[in-house]
Amino acid sequence: MTACSSLGETHVSWVYEHGVIRVYRGFEKLMLEVLVGVMNNDTATVGSKIGVPLPKHLTDEVCQYLVVGTGYFDFKGRDGLLALLQRFLPGPHWLVKTIRKPTYKDTLEQLSALRNFAAHSSARAKKTAKEVTGHERLASAGAWLKHQGRFSAMTKHMRLLAQDITKSAPR
Repeated sequence: MTACSSLGETHVSWVYEHGVIRVYRGFEKLMLEVLVGVMNNDTATVGSKIGVPLPKHLTDEVCQYLVVGTGYFDFKGRDGLLALLQRFLPGPHWLVKTIRKPTYKDTLEQLSALRNFAAHSSARAKKTAKEVTGHERLASAGAWLKHQGRFSAMTKHMRLLAQDITKSAPR
């Protein structure tokens, strides 16, 4: 007997919705930490990209401020993340190339759309979730994720992306 076996279908869907929100939150945190690290290790490249000469070393807080200002780290889907990265890094940079890989495209688009649908339940979020999942009928993000191993597949791809980032980063 599993912990979820006593839950109704709606509640199980809510568990998956919480799961996709947590995975997305972890991915946001990873991306901000990696970008801050990249900026801190290569201020010359970042400085030339943003058009401001930067000192050789910056604190993590200064790098984070350059990225988020007084707001918070936010991007709209995979394309939005790539646009944000390219504000600070050249196109051939290893991090941009890793995120751009076709292997991760569907997973990143689904993660973002399903997170937004789970968090907001708006008509716009639902429409985008339908588009990225290819399903015309979509009751909720959790209802879609709980079937056919979709959540497991998504988290597996996200772990592979994290490993690819680790492998691609210069030592």
